[in-house]
Amino acid sequence: MEQRELQKLVEDISLQYFDKPFVGEACFNGRLRTTGGRYLPTQRRIEINPKYLTELGRQELIGIIKHELCHYHPHVDGKPYHHRSKEFRELLKKVDAPRFCQVLPSEADQRNIMYKCVSCQTTYRRKRRINLNRYRCGKCKGHLKFIE
Repeated sequence: MEQRELQKLVEDISLQYFDKPFVGEACFNGRLRTTGGRYLPTQRRIEINPKYLTELGRQELIGIIKHELCHYHPHVDGKPYHHRSKEFRELLKKVDAPRFCQVLPSEADQRNIMYKCVSCQTTYRRKRRINLNRYRCGKCKGHLKFIE
């Protein structure tokens, strides 16, 4: 899919689900790593991670576009558009957009490091190692133990 096809898809989804035109810019951004897309309010631009189209397909891409449009339309209307706002969450439900995108299969197989609390047995999964002398359990403040 090319940039102009993405632009057309975003405009079509905006009219279909929101009954409002999308007059901003939609583009792919290959530098996005931990997110499916983002909305830049100052530029009124939606950037989409192209890996989601190649790895998870068109349906996941449409979900990401709907999510970003849930940021765009309230912003244009002068309403709250952040994740924590009630209006944003209601709009997500109305258009059946996901609140978070799936983890990419290429990212999911990365090394996971496990820690377990000695006191309450809560397990924590991390991508990076942590200093066990500095960090404690978030629930009971107990000591953490490295598992794998």
